[in-house]
Amino acid sequence: MDLRQLTIFRAVAANLSFTKAASSLNYVQSNVTTQIHALEKELGVPLFDRLGGKQVVLTDAGCRLLQYAEQLLLLAEEAQATVSVKGEPQGTLRIGATETLCIYRLPSLLRRFRTMYPGVQVVFRPSPVTELRRLVHSGELDVAFVFDEADHSGGPGDELLAHEPVWVVAAPDHLLANNQTVVPADISKMDLLLTEAGCCYRSHFERILNRKGVYPRTVLEFNSIEAVKQCVINGLGVTLLTAVSVSAEISRGQLVKLPWRGPDLTVKTHLVWHKDKWLSPSLEAFLTLAREMLANTENMNVAYTDSN
Repeated sequence: MDLRQLTIFRAVAANLSFTKAASSLNYVQSNVTTQIHALEKELGVPLFDRLGGKQVVLTDAGCRLLQYAEQLLLLAEEAQATVSVKGEPQGTLRIGATETLCIYRLPSLLRRFRTMYPGVQVVFRPSPVTELRRLVHSGELDVAFVFDEADHSGGPGDELLAHEPVWVVAAPDHLLANNQTVVPADISKMDLLLTEAGCCYRSHFERILNRKGVYPRTVLEFNSIEAVKQCVINGLGVTLLTAVSVSAEISRGQLVKLPWRGPDLTVKTHLVWHKDKWLSPSLEAFLTLAREMLANTENMNVAYTDSN
């Protein structure tokens, strides 16, 4: 077997599809199929079960091989980077983030990084939290920014960077806008607009409500923060979003922050990378800059929260 075959094998395992794997690698599908067949013939075991149509799943042998394939490919990347790095950071850096961080936190970081290290090609991939962690673990991303409820680092490759305030907001003429306080029970009478399932602060909020036996009148789900905001501005209900994503609308008087008096809704921004991955000069430079700039964000959050 060779590294090319292992790269193809990892792509098929990640996508559970020969077609999608070929597309992600810019290969023709017949090439992917041929290489997988050759690898299976060499090893003497099937690596995938073909379930009809285009669906495939890993066999037990495939699952065992995947662990080694990921390690071997990581080592190969490290070896190549070690012998090819000269002077300034260079190469490709694959970064992922949740939608909120992608829109409101990372543009300034990416701009500064590109200015400082023009030799590094940045590939950016917005994805949900659960998908981001999988992509980092599989080696498809070098680093990811994710929201988490944990107020501590999760061990090697998982670093707490900053706290993000989350606010319950509504239109200025909403029924709750004039309340002195808003508690979980108040939400039971309202239409609640939420981001898609899997969102960290949505899950946290739903658990708070469920523990109180509170169930909103209706729940409307959106896969876009902007769609949620526009619907709330137009009086469709109440939502909760990070402070950074609604501060402009609050300043313009389109939304108001409701005086929430329930459990803390703050989420934490974590920086995640593969704990066994070699820190290339480009990745190390990016981690250093991210820590510096997100620390400044933390200070701005404290000041903004105190003023509101």
